[in-house]
Amino acid sequence: MNKIVLITGATSGFGKACAEKFSANGYNIIITGRRKDRIEKIKTELEKKFSIKVLPLVFDVRNKKVVFDILQNIPEEWKKIDVLVNNAGLALGRDFFEEADLEDWETMIDTNVKGLLYVTKAILPFMISRRKGHIINIGSVAGKEVYEKGNIYCASKQAVDAISKALRIDLLRHEVKVTAIHPGAAETEFSLVRFKENEDLAKKMYEGYTPLSAEDVADIIYYCASVPTHVCINDLVVTCTAQANSFYLYKNPANV
Repeated sequence: MNKIVLITGATSGFGKACAEKFSANGYNIIITGRRKDRIEKIKTELEKKFSIKVLPLVFDVRNKKVVFDILQNIPEEWKKIDVLVNNAGLALGRDFFEEADLEDWETMIDTNVKGLLYVTKAILPFMISRRKGHIINIGSVAGKEVYEKGNIYCASKQAVDAISKALRIDLLRHEVKVTAIHPGAAETEFSLVRFKENEDLAKKMYEGYTPLSAEDVADIIYYCASVPTHVCINDLVVTCTAQANSFYLYKNPANV
């Protein structure tokens, strides 16, 4: 029987790459996202390419009622979720604290923190009843060190780090694994969203070095999910070779 993975924010970036990686390795997948057209397209492509089953769910993780209504009422055969990848998240703006937009703050907290909590809380009963499962939370190097103009994005990812640690402790008695993966600079739609569709600013973020790709991070997520049952990779920070942490990034002047 195929294993099942649930991936939030699967319409682009890490989430989409994860959907492809897990599908290629024989998982049936539950994909969630806000964009119905993209979700349906991904479902069609993956089922055709890998001969697996895909359950597409369209919702915003910020909407608590919808999250619980949909996830707690998925078909029985889909409730045997082996892996949850809490990937849905974003950064909005990069401003000094006093200049930041309150709506940006609220969107980041509601998505990166509350959305992760809602999804996890909704599907945990399925894992607990089977005494097996693996929760993989996607954090960020921003959750390890706070940088200038990172304020609430950094805070939201530090919350992901703390929640992952708390889950790991609280779920020990249920034999459910918890992994937190903290990527550094990666070239996805992330910067385009952060800079609100300003393509020039987004592009400059990746000049002068080779950042991580979505596929790089998906490979790492899949590896963490594929280790033996008695092994859990608790916490993993991954950057490109040009990056040491959230502060230090070497850009080759010849390539800028």
